[in-house]
Amino acid sequence: MLQEQQPTAENILSETPKSGSEQLLSTLGHRVREVRERRGMTRKLVARDSGVSERHLAQLEVGEANVSIALLDQIARALHTPLIELLAPEGEDSVERRLIRRFLERLPQHRLEEVVFRLMRDFGHEETMRRNRIALIGMRGAGKTTLGKRLAREMGVPFIELVAEIEKDVGMPVSEVFSLYGQAGYRRMEKRTLEHVLQQHTRAVLSIGGGIVSQGDTYEQLLASCFTVWLKAKPEDHMARVVAQGDLRPMAGNDEALDDLRRILEARGALYGKADRSIETSDASEDETFNRLRQLVSA
Repeated sequence: MLQEQQPTAENILSETPKSGSEQLLSTLGHRVREVRERRGMTRKLVARDSGVSERHLAQLEVGEANVSIALLDQIARALHTPLIELLAPEGEDSVERRLIRRFLERLPQHRLEEVVFRLMRDFGHEETMRRNRIALIGMRGAGKTTLGKRLAREMGVPFIELVAEIEKDVGMPVSEVFSLYGQAGYRRMEKRTLEHVLQQHTRAVLSIGGGIVSQGDTYEQLLASCFTVWLKAKPEDHMARVVAQGDLRPMAGNDEALDDLRRILEARGALYGKADRSIETSDASEDETFNRLRQLVSA
């Protein structure tokens, strides 16, 4: 008796030319990788939660592996995303963006310079406004509060910690927000509070929680509205600074907490890399790091 075969993308598109199937698998892999990175999840974690081998998942993400509908559904569940989002052919790449990209690719170098000049002339005001808000992102212990307060004083603008603003808006500590509403509820409040802050402050220095990078829409809004600087540090330095601030919880399971921190930093690296600039804060004094930050902001 023949075993019933699970439907695959190749079976469903059996009448599609081979190049079309290859394009489908490539697009599908790109979407899986994009969603995974946006969620701040490692490939190992998704493989574990979906029951798909890490090797097969890696092949899928580069468009070199077929996948059944059933397995793709398992991956979507592990990513906490609807299956249809993984199957969306163009994702967030709009027609307008594709047309602009094709147009620019055909231009010779001297014409590109002319286009850049015109864009700066016509839209430079928006870029100037964006640079009036400085957003510092990174994990706890990166130095966002210490450096942000110094920078705000020097610039003569307000210093705003988004977490504190969320607590003001909802009237309770963040820990209670997570307990009552979970992470999804907290992220909705984070998005709403960020929108309010951006509406109320045209000039400010913001300290933003490290998890915002895994929230696509909220993070894109931040990048579009602020000059964003990623404060980087070694995992050991992150932990040591948190402990120095009086939070001794990481010491309860030091090795395990440090491993978790390494995995998070690795998973979010590409997302943090979308910031306008980055500064390595390890192996440098506070004054040295602040001087670098000041130079970046004033450049």
